[in-house]
Amino acid sequence: MQVHVLGPFEVLRDGRFATPSAPKLRQVLALLVTHANSIVRTDQIIEELWEDHPPKSVTTTLQTYVYQLRKLLRLSGSGAPAVHRNEPLAEAVLLTSPSGYLLGLPPDAMDSHRFEQLAERGRAEFEAGSLAEAADTLGAALKLWRGPALIDVSPGPVLQAEVVRLDEIRKNALERRIDSALSLGRHRELLGELTTAVTREPTHEGFQARLMLALYRSGRRSDALQVYQRARKVLADELGLDPSSELQKLHAAVLSADPALEAPRIRETVRASPQIEPPAELPSDMPAIVGREASLTTALQALTSPERKAPPVVVGVGAPGTGKSAFCVHAAHLVRSDYPDGQLYAQLLDPRGEPVDLSEVLAHFLRALGVAPTSLPRSLEERSQMFRGRTAGRRVLVVLDDLVSAEQLLRLKPSGSGCAVLAASRRRLSHPMITTTLEMTPLNVGDSLQLLGSTLGAHRIAGEIDAVHELVELCEGMPLALHASASRLRLRPHWSITRLVEWVRREQRRGPELAVKALELSASIEQTYRLASPAVRTAFRLVSILHEQPVSPQAAAAVLRCTEFSAESLLEELVEFRLCDAEPAAEEPGGFRYRFPTHLRAAAGLLELAPEHDEVFVPSVSGPPAQRAASPRWAPRSAASEA
Repeated sequence: MQVHVLGPFEVLRDGRFATPSAPKLRQVLALLVTHANSIVRTDQIIEELWEDHPPKSVTTTLQTYVYQLRKLLRLSGSGAPAVHRNEPLAEAVLLTSPSGYLLGLPPDAMDSHRFEQLAERGRAEFEAGSLAEAADTLGAALKLWRGPALIDVSPGPVLQAEVVRLDEIRKNALERRIDSALSLGRHRELLGELTTAVTREPTHEGFQARLMLALYRSGRRSDALQVYQRARKVLADELGLDPSSELQKLHAAVLSADPALEAPRIRETVRASPQIEPPAELPSDMPAIVGREASLTTALQALTSPERKAPPVVVGVGAPGTGKSAFCVHAAHLVRSDYPDGQLYAQLLDPRGEPVDLSEVLAHFLRALGVAPTSLPRSLEERSQMFRGRTAGRRVLVVLDDLVSAEQLLRLKPSGSGCAVLAASRRRLSHPMITTTLEMTPLNVGDSLQLLGSTLGAHRIAGEIDAVHELVELCEGMPLALHASASRLRLRPHWSITRLVEWVRREQRRGPELAVKALELSASIEQTYRLASPAVRTAFRLVSILHEQPVSPQAAAAVLRCTEFSAESLLEELVEFRLCDAEPAAEEPGGFRYRFPTHLRAAAGLLELAPEHDEVFVPSVSGPPAQRAASPRWAPRSAASEA
């Protein structure tokens, strides 16, 4: 089965098109296809089809849609072993899981997948200086597009995000192909294509700049200047903006007939070993980080100490929403001048919360350090060794977001003593190579007020001081929630802070989990939750909703129907994942109580809706007490109905 995602949404089966005609059935199929070989949770499908207004019979309706897809496309409902072993499928399958559905597709069944592969190969060729090869590869990738992605599907919020993602990759591929052609002296060939691109997207300054350059190199200087004037007018009329500094500089260069604008000679673009600029991959910095002064001082001292004999490894650990990623990026910007050979950055969890392929991360790092794509070793071990060799004797800073294991750190750690690693982690890690661990705790009231004041303005804070204190209490010191609240107020300047507080309180009354979503904490909490084992996830959901007071291991054991020892082990793992806090038990020397902050307890209601791959606790009832205390037993949930 071949699926065309780029352009009209069509499914070719046995030489004929078998695309569903019902709009919502097409949506379901499109959602499964764009997430092929991964489970699409039921709540995602509901959000895509009905957003906040699902029908009462939503479960039956979804089962009907899946049945219709299986019948129309003649899809098997078996094949789980191959899917779960990540083996290539010979035939498409549509599987049911306790939490959703999975459409398994053979390799290269989707044109969007082939496009992304070609676009990535073209990017690597372009960065390696192989411009002719890059132009050909990227041209082949762009030919797969026959119109906007999913043009004949009415996308909901989940599919719309995929449409935007694919279109951004398309634009990047188009820009690189045009840049390759410009560097090869093919400016006249590009005029028609660039004129069309500018007409379709008049506020895209990258296309405007490239059209100006192509016109100038074609001897049409006056036309290039007219393009700038039209661009300036469109940007002012539609966005209220002036042209970017890059576009203004290009305009000045055209006016002065700057020799640097002349087309390069072909032989200058073909180099056996192109000079690689040191990579500078850090995300944009925050203007300021509030309430982290002591941690920042400790991090900077560790990262700039001249007496170190091995690369320092600084790890910021915190609960979901504590701002550990922003802290690490900010600290990295402050010390970037100490690492003149480059700053590398990697996100170690994908958008679905799954750990990324370390082999691909290392390939990206090595390309950034000047290794040609054709010289990359195949295995993870060989790439890791090459990375250590490339960083020996250099001063490179590696920034890792969402670090989840010591294995990731071992593979991605540079070897030179002048290098360093700065990582944000969702769980506590213990390893001899970690030199400094920084706890990102919730902000106190004063720091929370300072954060809101720095983003909203002191005048706005002073006018509603009681409401501001209420908002700080609702956010529980979480920088993510505070920034989300400030952002909502900036987007809605007609709202008072009191109005925002009332809105969050109203959501809280409708359901505590809705307040967590309103403060934009749910996604971060779910990502951390998905990293834990099924047993720990179940313990979080069942124990966190007990009551507001700290929970004892005895109380948790009663809920989980297991021994106190097993319950305490699960609670301690939750502490490692920063999903609860441990406090000394006043009445029991050496013992602990476990506290779940309000937003984490509320999130348990959301997570109950999508317990992906979860398992249910089954109490052990046989054997002597010592044997039963060793570990709890877990059994899979009963299988769902056929759909």
